[in-house]
Amino acid sequence: MTEKIQKLLRDSKGARWFVLATVSFTMLTGYFIADVISPLGDMLADSPLTRWSPLDFGFVTGAYSWFNVFFLMLIFGGIILDKMGIRFTGNTFVSLMIVGTAVKYYALTETFANGGFGYDFFNSFMTDYSPSAKLAALGFAIFGVGVEIAGITVSKIIVKWFKGKEMALAMGLEMATARIGMLLAMWLSPRIVTSFGNISLPVGLGLLLLCIGLISFLIHSMMDAKLDKQIAEEGNAAPAEEFKISDLKILFTNKAFLYISFLCVLFYSAVFPFMKWASTLMVHKYGADPATAGDIPGLLPLGTMALTPLFGYFLDNKGKAASIMIFGSLLLILVHMLYAVGPVNSFMPYFCIILLGIAFSLVPASMWPSVPKIVDDRYLGSAYAAIFWIQNWGLMAMPTLIGIVLNAVNPGVAEQIQAGVADVHYDFTIPMLMFASTGVLGLVFAFLLKREDKKKGYGLELPNIKK
Repeated sequence: MTEKIQKLLRDSKGARWFVLATVSFTMLTGYFIADVISPLGDMLADSPLTRWSPLDFGFVTGAYSWFNVFFLMLIFGGIILDKMGIRFTGNTFVSLMIVGTAVKYYALTETFANGGFGYDFFNSFMTDYSPSAKLAALGFAIFGVGVEIAGITVSKIIVKWFKGKEMALAMGLEMATARIGMLLAMWLSPRIVTSFGNISLPVGLGLLLLCIGLISFLIHSMMDAKLDKQIAEEGNAAPAEEFKISDLKILFTNKAFLYISFLCVLFYSAVFPFMKWASTLMVHKYGADPATAGDIPGLLPLGTMALTPLFGYFLDNKGKAASIMIFGSLLLILVHMLYAVGPVNSFMPYFCIILLGIAFSLVPASMWPSVPKIVDDRYLGSAYAAIFWIQNWGLMAMPTLIGIVLNAVNPGVAEQIQAGVADVHYDFTIPMLMFASTGVLGLVFAFLLKREDKKKGYGLELPNIKK
């Protein structure tokens, strides 16, 4: 008699797409907080509660990666994920996102600015920086640990539920949904501040959304527990080889893994840090109104919401991931060169952000589903964690460096703006050339990755769906 094979929960299309929806919403709330102050650079400079200079703004936005980089939190997070599992790791670090955001919210409140708890301490050191910037940076650093490890966990969740099925499409849809959070931050934050006159209110809204995001992740956890129970009961399931710390050595001696990691840090360093400064660029180079300056960079997530799943569908069925990474890197270079030295007119910022949206759809849609082809499942969480750790060096350094360079090449401009002098603007040429240079280096690693795939046969150019 033929033994009946149990149908697993992930074999149900409805179940796996519902799981994707729950974790994607959680990441949407995280992306909202990641960019909630990005379109508020000029408002944070004008607000009497903050008076942030470019040094302050760059300091806060770069703080996202402090603990991830220097305390190796992402590496530890990946190990925790592989040893303790998806549910424990996800619920723990989504909760940490809430803690970090609460600290950031308090830093922007009138209570703190008027000498509330911690003000005197944060006013006692590094006096070149605002006390509110220092506390907000601490909160953003805590949040950064939570959201990055939550992101790694979600990547492993998608592999678990979609491997051999619509994996690139699922990853594309997750990224597209998450970027709705970026879109909402870019469009809503300045309007909320303008309407209510409260610089902390957008962060408070994000804190509420994160609490709902935690509930959404808990719903996923219940379904994941049911799937694990089914897998454990399946008589023919082969025991998986357990993760060992020594597996990390395998990662860092794998050329393809290193190439994709370096491409990741260079590509993302030219996108996310740019988005932190994009609204300020629109105000000072293209004459946008500070209250609506986030609308133009807000088109980037709007475009990727449609394009990333589309490219994911193509990769699942046709392949060509390595080639697509090369093309996306070329587009990235073109965008930043046009922002640096292109003509200044009302058409150019829209044209460039659309091109950047295409690049930002192509590269992640092809890069993240390629990782499971390069490394074994047993240390996939640590692999994603290591890539995110390398990426966080760029996410930490680039916003801070741009703030320092922008201040240096525009002497006296920050002081004039804070003093209310009219028609004073920053020159962004050098910062934009810096972004373009990271794109050039990323292109080099994209070519090296394609060459390594040819030599080792990882199948990066092959479709993800197994026929």
